[in-house]
Amino acid sequence: MTIKGFRIKGSGIPSLIDSAESLDEWTRGLPQGFYTTFITNSGGTKVLGLKSHLDRLYVPAVRTGIRPSIDRENLCTFIARIVVDNLPYESRVRLILGRVSGEVFIGIQPFHALNDSVYSNGVHVHTTEMARQDPRLKETTFIAESAAQRKLLNSEVFEILMTRNGGILEGLTSNFYAIKGRLLITARRGVLLGVTRMAVLRLARGQGMSIASRSPRLNEPFDEAFLTSSSRGIVPIVSIDDHPVGEGRVGAWTKRLSKAYQFYVEERSERLADAE
Repeated sequence: MTIKGFRIKGSGIPSLIDSAESLDEWTRGLPQGFYTTFITNSGGTKVLGLKSHLDRLYVPAVRTGIRPSIDRENLCTFIARIVVDNLPYESRVRLILGRVSGEVFIGIQPFHALNDSVYSNGVHVHTTEMARQDPRLKETTFIAESAAQRKLLNSEVFEILMTRNGGILEGLTSNFYAIKGRLLITARRGVLLGVTRMAVLRLARGQGMSIASRSPRLNEPFDEAFLTSSSRGIVPIVSIDDHPVGEGRVGAWTKRLSKAYQFYVEERSERLADAE
């Protein structure tokens, strides 16, 4: 699935640049910087957590004295214009802010949702001893640093979970959650605080669950587990390192949260045209 790439220099005028076969391949060919990835919905007009996604670029820019080549409003106006080319499909979009130049890069591709069987049957994940150097910043350097682990992903292994001292932190491209009874357990330190994660924690509390902000332990028995990301939503996990989670099937709480999340996306997504 070819990526269409754009570069925005100091003039603020986007120009088409080389494409690639994947967003990660495209990203590795660009200057280092901060990035975020999201999908559109409602016919390319809305994005869940749009402001939070933009904050991943513009907040570090303020802190480090970087002057972005385009402001938020004009960036969203341009994105709203180019996602139309992918209709009737939604779009998967990656934004990158160069650390040195302040140039903004946009990578875009048609978005194809995961097969329904992923959500009904769950997925298998493996673990590795690894952690982000600075989990509060989403930096493109991590894509290169985790290249070896990403090569382990295939039809049998959906995600690699990063661990530290026996505690599960997060996935390479996702946040991780375990469930014991009505308790939802997810790391708060040492992880990237994902946009979807904020929504899921809010929904879990609304469903009557309690939250434990700690790293689930690898040797800890779970009733259920799942991961989240902006492009995949809530994905049930049925085994970790070939050991079944709970009964080895998608659990009731995960199904409940998934249904609530679908409604949340419909109700809370922000319009691209309204970005500030």
